[in-house]
Amino acid sequence: MNPAIYAVVVLWNDIAYIRSKEIAMATLATAADTPNAARVLSEAVSRIASFWNLSNAQAGAILGLSAPTISRLRSGQYRLEPGSKPFELAQHLLRLFRSLDSWLGQDDQSARSWLTTPNLDLGGPPIAQLATVRGLLRTGDYVDALRARV
Repeated sequence: MNPAIYAVVVLWNDIAYIRSKEIAMATLATAADTPNAARVLSEAVSRIASFWNLSNAQAGAILGLSAPTISRLRSGQYRLEPGSKPFELAQHLLRLFRSLDSWLGQDDQSARSWLTTPNLDLGGPPIAQLATVRGLLRTGDYVDALRARV
């Protein structure tokens, strides 16, 4: 397994544990008690943006943040806040990354190619769809459906 992808998977497992803990507690205070969630998801999003060759403007459009904020995120000077809209969008972006990684057999070049190739089902290149919440969710669902074919 590609070491960089392994690092993202490990980060995702940390987030899944943190999220399950938050849901079990079902309180807003729990989100504030999990400082690792912000660090882990912020690092994962930064790595995904690098894997997919996303510019700061592209990543910002997906997460609803400015390009300078994404630059600070990539340098480790900014973290996504649990419970915020960018945090939730980042979780969906991570879900899409994991689904693509699983579907394409951990082939980074194939993932980048799939994201930039026009897709008739999605109405354009998948990367262009990610700038809206609806497009991000639809693309994630689409890849999940491709993975589940029998």
